[in-house]
Amino acid sequence: MPTYLLYQYAPSLPAAIAATVCFGLLTICHAIHYCAQRTWFFTPFIIGGIFETTGYTGRIINSTQTPNWTTAPYIMQSLLLLVAPSLFAASIYMILARIIRLTDGDTRSVLPAHWITRVFVVGDVLAFLAQAGGELSPFLSTIRPLLADKSLNHSGGLLAKSNSSTTTKTANWIVITGLAIQIVFFAAFILVSAIFHRRMRSHPTRRARRTRVPWSGFLWVLYLTNALILGRSVFRVVEFAMGRDGVLQRREVWLYVFDGGVMALVMLLLLVWHPSRLRLRGGGRGVVRREWGGKKRRKTRKTRRRMEEGDLRGGWV
Repeated sequence: MPTYLLYQYAPSLPAAIAATVCFGLLTICHAIHYCAQRTWFFTPFIIGGIFETTGYTGRIINSTQTPNWTTAPYIMQSLLLLVAPSLFAASIYMILARIIRLTDGDTRSVLPAHWITRVFVVGDVLAFLAQAGGELSPFLSTIRPLLADKSLNHSGGLLAKSNSSTTTKTANWIVITGLAIQIVFFAAFILVSAIFHRRMRSHPTRRARRTRVPWSGFLWVLYLTNALILGRSVFRVVEFAMGRDGVLQRREVWLYVFDGGVMALVMLLLLVWHPSRLRLRGGGRGVVRREWGGKKRRKTRKTRRRMEEGDLRGGWV
């Protein structure tokens, strides 16, 4: 019977170590910002960084086992590296919602801020589930015969059943469907962001003109990070469409260039332009906000009204 090889190459130990260290450091830096600035809405991004780090740790384990790879580290790296960008995407969707709230720009957006989070995160969840289900299905179909016959030799891979080729193709198309969903929602998100940006530049709101937060710069960062994740998703679609015999799955370098390297760049960009600057203290309009260094820039509507009426002690002079 044919042997289902987990890898079409010998995984590189130095490359896996370098990627693990890189993502580990980036995740730690993001976690420090996350805790210090209390940017709880950025939780999916932190989990995505943990997934990337853990996934490449699985590749370290497998790289020391060639050619007798065990399945647990392989499933760990294959699944976590595939779905981690979906978690990055969820946080990026929330950043746009924060920008709209910060600038009071609901009237300039195609969708209100709360609907942006709901619509695009739901699409992201669908993409996440499809990719995870497709990636796990080939292994679930091979566990049963392995457990039933302990004499099966799975050294160097799983001993596939007679219908393993069909199962693998079906799984590939499920993953491709999940990636396609992600691409569609990313393209729609870029369009929504661009329309909002154009309208705000043409007719900015009063709050957008007064705030010191560089919301326009953050939008350009969103464009770049979106384009990077979109390109990575296209790469993954081509990879799964070509199958296990395709050049993209037969050479390890492509994974590090078009997946690992791209995701590390996304984490670096959002570390430099950290969304903690967009955090709204108090959660809504007319509340005290702290921007750039923690100085109070706005007072509540009630306080401003009292100052205008001259009732506030030490008010108008």
